[in-house]
Amino acid sequence: MKRSYKQASRAGPIRLLIVQLFLAAFIAFTCAGPTSAQTRIMIALPSWPGGEIMANLIGQVIESRYGHKVGYVPRANAGIFAAMDLGHGEIDIHPDVWLPNQQYFVDVYVRDKQTVLLSDTPYEGRSGICVPTQIAQDHAIRTVRDLADPSVQAALDLDGDGRGEIWVGQTDWVSTYSNLVRLRDYGLVDSLAPSTEAEAVFFARLSDAIGHGRGAAFYCYIPHYIHIQHDLTMLEEPPYDPSQHTFVAPDQDVDWYAKSRILTGAPDQRVAVAFSSALRLRHPEIAKLVADVRIHADDLSKMLFDVHVDRMPLKTVVANWVQANANSISAWGAQDR
Repeated sequence: MKRSYKQASRAGPIRLLIVQLFLAAFIAFTCAGPTSAQTRIMIALPSWPGGEIMANLIGQVIESRYGHKVGYVPRANAGIFAAMDLGHGEIDIHPDVWLPNQQYFVDVYVRDKQTVLLSDTPYEGRSGICVPTQIAQDHAIRTVRDLADPSVQAALDLDGDGRGEIWVGQTDWVSTYSNLVRLRDYGLVDSLAPSTEAEAVFFARLSDAIGHGRGAAFYCYIPHYIHIQHDLTMLEEPPYDPSQHTFVAPDQDVDWYAKSRILTGAPDQRVAVAFSSALRLRHPEIAKLVADVRIHADDLSKMLFDVHVDRMPLKTVVANWVQANANSISAWGAQDR
């Protein structure tokens, strides 16, 4: 059956957005040049706030305990795992691996190639779709599917174009692609316009809108400072069911969008540290340390709030946490596991 012109025009923005995502991810990967990393422990610097905190936290612990110099490499997930796979020291550590969001990379490099290892002590995370609580209450928004109600569009319209908006994530996040699938399969394509601007830019716009009684729907996750800064509601979804939740990453298949199907909420998240297996040969003591990093999501959220809302220097916030938790940190890597 041929699609109508109206149907095709609605699908156009999603397809254009997918093309833009691929181009942005390709540029981010190919433009990242090599580093002179041989004399330093090189830690990836992910593009989300929690990843930045974790990178600096691990770096400060390595420097204070072992006296090694540490370097930081901004890069997207695909480039981080590829560099750890090579084992040349360009990137030794990925500080914040969200599972199952980044499961594809773990399957390739941890399970199959065995060139990357995961820590034994992940912290717990959550993810979903959020809206400001006041808007949820005023418009009886309880589930993600409720966002299709035409009566809520004005309250979720950030740019004044008459259509509600949903931020699905940044262009270099795997979760952004799964959120585009979720948007389609929950029947929200006609109701909400997806955006993929930088997280900091979106949350600045969101905070301004909340101050004026408006808002937007958006991909949200815990730990994150936004849940301390604003009163938010994570909308209900059907419980995770693997038979109804199939996501094929773009790195796996060019036809990922058609082959993916998401009709339930995401599974609980585990967030681990990944490191190159070559690190065990060059610096076995550091490999042992990062395999045993332990932190609670609430601590991360508090540090994120201090940095992004109270505007405290990131390194100061991390140093304060490291000092306050010196006893527990001293146990990281102390036992054979």
